[in-house]
Amino acid sequence: MKYTITLLLSILMLASSCVTKKVYQDLENKYADLKKENRRIQDETDDCVKSKADLDMAYNAIKDELNTTRLERDKNMADYTSTSNNLKALQASYAALEKNSNDALEANMSKNRELLKQLGDKEKALTAEQNRLDKVKNDLQASSQRLAELESLMAAKDANMKKLKETLSNALNSFEGKGLTVQQKNGKVYVSMENKLLFSSGSWAVGSEGRRAVVEVGKVLAANPDISVLIEGHTDDDAYGGTGPIADNWDLSTKRATVIVNILGENKSINRQNLTAAGRSEYAPLASNSTAEGKAKNRRIEIILTPKLDEISKMLNQL
Repeated sequence: MKYTITLLLSILMLASSCVTKKVYQDLENKYADLKKENRRIQDETDDCVKSKADLDMAYNAIKDELNTTRLERDKNMADYTSTSNNLKALQASYAALEKNSNDALEANMSKNRELLKQLGDKEKALTAEQNRLDKVKNDLQASSQRLAELESLMAAKDANMKKLKETLSNALNSFEGKGLTVQQKNGKVYVSMENKLLFSSGSWAVGSEGRRAVVEVGKVLAANPDISVLIEGHTDDDAYGGTGPIADNWDLSTKRATVIVNILGENKSINRQNLTAAGRSEYAPLASNSTAEGKAKNRRIEIILTPKLDEISKMLNQL
């Protein structure tokens, strides 16, 4: 382009001396147009150069980015390969674990079924045992209640016997020191009368003083109809030396007890079904028969007062 312009300029200069003004003017105009075109082309060239520089920069940037991307791709490919290998290893391990887990699970399920069966059996046994314990507990509570009632009843019996003993002591107070004693022991009341108060030696006839004492006992018994009365006759170990219907100390002790029963029976308020006569002869002594004092204590009538225990016995059988 520069060469063409230079050539035209040269032609114009050569021709200016020999061309017309019109031609010259045309050449001037063409030159101006060519000059404008030259500037335009130069500007385009500059733009192209600049664009080329920009493109080169962009190309280099893209090239760098491509290299970086390739590096990242290679790295990612290596990571992928490693990860893929790990995945395959994990899958193989998982498959092995799953197989082992299924086998273990099946074994555990079988074991669990057996344990559940054993647990069910234990639960049934526990339920049965709990039912038995509940029954025992209920029975125990019922027995405890009956025991409490029995204790209350026995306490009431003891209180009644204590009161009975006090009543007898008061009623027989005038015979104190005359061979008569009143004691409470083993839940019973014992009225002991020595023979010197009741009988002459070898006799079963009761003297007036002794009769009066027995009558006083009868009055107390008449006021306590729920008392069982056992009259026991006792002797010392001296052989019976009398004559008549009495053969020995057994007969004598029994005869004396029977006489006391008859005197008590004279009180119509006493239920004779509550009275029992018994002879103990010499076989239940209070003291040694080696002394006169001991023999005197052994020759006696014992009136043993016992509360009727039918209700208590019934409650004991229910425990």
